Amino acid sequence: MRAEDGGARLLLPPRAEPDRLVVRLAQPAGAIPAEIAVAAQSADGRTLARIVIPVAAGTTGAEAPMLLPPELRNRLSKLVIEGSSSAAGVVLLDERWRRRPVGLLAGDAVVAGTPLTGQLFYLRRALETSTELREGELAALLSREISVLILADRVVADGPERELLANWVAKGGMLIRFAGPKTAERPDTLLPVKLLEGDRQLGGAMSWSQPAGLAAFAATSPFAGLAVPAEIKITRQVLAAPGMHLADATWARLGDGTPLVTHATRGAGQVVLFHITANADWSDLPLSGLFVDMLRRLVELANGVTGGDEGSTQKLAPVETLDGFGQPGAPSAAATAMTAGELARTAAGPRSPPGVYGPETARRVLNLANRMAMPAAAAAIPGARFEPLGGVPPERGLAPWLMAAAILLLVVDMLASLRLRGLLGAAAAMALLLLAPLAQAQAPQLSPEENPARGTRLAHILTGDPHLDTIARAGLVGLSDYVNRRTAAALAEPAGVEPGQDDLSLYPLLYWPVTADAPPPTGQAVVALNLFMANGGIILIDTRNGGSGEGFAAGAEAALRQIGRGLAVPALAELTQAHVLARSFYLLSEFPGRFNGDAIWVASDQDRSNDGVSPVIIGGHDWASAWAVDGQGRNPYATIPGGTRQRVLAYRFGVNLVMYALTGNYKGDQVHVPALLERLGQ
Repeated sequence: MRAEDGGARLLLPPRAEPDRLVVRLAQPAGAIPAEIAVAAQSADGRTLARIVIPVAAGTTGAEAPMLLPPELRNRLSKLVIEGSSSAAGVVLLDERWRRRPVGLLAGDAVVAGTPLTGQLFYLRRALETSTELREGELAALLSREISVLILADRVVADGPERELLANWVAKGGMLIRFAGPKTAERPDTLLPVKLLEGDRQLGGAMSWSQPAGLAAFAATSPFAGLAVPAEIKITRQVLAAPGMHLADATWARLGDGTPLVTHATRGAGQVVLFHITANADWSDLPLSGLFVDMLRRLVELANGVTGGDEGSTQKLAPVETLDGFGQPGAPSAAATAMTAGELARTAAGPRSPPGVYGPETARRVLNLANRMAMPAAAAAIPGARFEPLGGVPPERGLAPWLMAAAILLLVVDMLASLRLRGLLGAAAAMALLLLAPLAQAQAPQLSPEENPARGTRLAHILTGDPHLDTIARAGLVGLSDYVNRRTAAALAEPAGVEPGQDDLSLYPLLYWPVTADAPPPTGQAVVALNLFMANGGIILIDTRNGGSGEGFAAGAEAALRQIGRGLAVPALAELTQAHVLARSFYLLSEFPGRFNGDAIWVASDQDRSNDGVSPVIIGGHDWASAWAVDGQGRNPYATIPGGTRQRVLAYRFGVNLVMYALTGNYKGDQVHVPALLERLGQ
């Protein structure tokens, strides 16, 4: 007999695709299907996402997609098999698995996307498979996290726009600019080199010169190692003014030595200029694969990947390595520095342990799964019989039955003894007299946990998804603890309820997380929910996708419309600072959860029969994840993008929500107006 081999699992490096990471694992073929949970974590250990990979019986591996918004994907540090205590269950991630957000902006937005001639046409085709492309006005692009901004023949005039762009570059952004007629006519000051007015024409009926080719890239250029096709020709360019530092600022040249690409450092960021247009008007470069490679090198450089190319000779020293249990620590004395190419070809071992290598600007990781044989089951012992553990019937404890039989025999023996002595009638009467008050005293008393009426508690609607229900309960546990520590309220342990089956009148507030596959509530549940709202209860409906697009809760908006059809939801309006909910305990101007940014909706009219309380509050900020605490009292889910401050505000919104549910429109009374104005400094 031998044990199942399915537990020896190896997490493989994920496959990066334009809109997702495909998480992969390998294992020996097992006779029993399994579901393996994999958590995506940031550098500080917070879980940013979680997926479950189904592994069919008899298979040696499986994979599943992990959909993440670019902001979260770029924060990932590792993937971990939940419950694993081995380095085989950990995969470290570096820049190769990240999608850097790139903004595109043209001088003439109307024709910028015209096929074959538009300024943005070739830029989109070159970058759409490897980056997250964004387009819009300059202020809107810079209001979000962005790594690279590309301006195609767009002049940046002096004023607020130029100051905004210069500050963004100084803080570490990379600005890539392409020349054109507008740039040649009116060069601005946000360029890496000073330009001569006008442009230079190479070839044509009115020119003595011929179109120029590209020179080989210098070893110090970020384009070093890229092959230069001979068929690429440049017909027009803007010229840089001669200067003593022009040679150092040049990353690419034409065959005659004039600059094609120049750069300059501005604070912590860089400005790069292509002296040609982004379309094929001035050159053949946008039509070639070299154009794609050059842009990708620059995008990688924007995030500090200056030594990540496998052809680099830069030695990357180990910074942090994993032990056999998958825990990070300082590298041992035996660990040696290697180049990026050596890391890609080397199997993990004593001198090359799995971990993080290189300085902060050129990090590469080595994983245990690199060049490692896939796990396979050992050969069975000769003569052994294979018996899957799943087919073994469970053991049954006989101790309670044997103890009951012994007590029964003791009672029979006692009754027989009393009968033989003629004392059975008197003994029975005495026993009844003694046991009657004892039985009354031992009448079952429900504990506060078993009787929801004993204590005030919050509740969440059970969705049928065990993971989501666990998060909802952990969130309400964390919120209840915070409310108990910060206010005079005394909340008991939260509960999970099913409308139509449980009595909802015992709870002042219901938290309802919406899932994409949530079925519409039954008629009995709709009646119970409408009665709950009509009698003063509040339902907080959370689609869990606010501020993240559809990255974490795809389909939740459609599911919300489906489940809300039968509910008596009043006309809604956006929640503002003027609403009582914004001042029921704390004075709040925003109401974040794990995410922030989207609108929150409440009843537009105050129903006097319900004390002016909105019976329903709808949002998508994933409040339960922000409130959640684990068994050690830690917050397992990151709040994005505000971190600790955003979590504090999420808790404060939760306190306001509880006070709003418990006290109604109390803080809307005019008696509170002077104190509120004083606190607001008005």
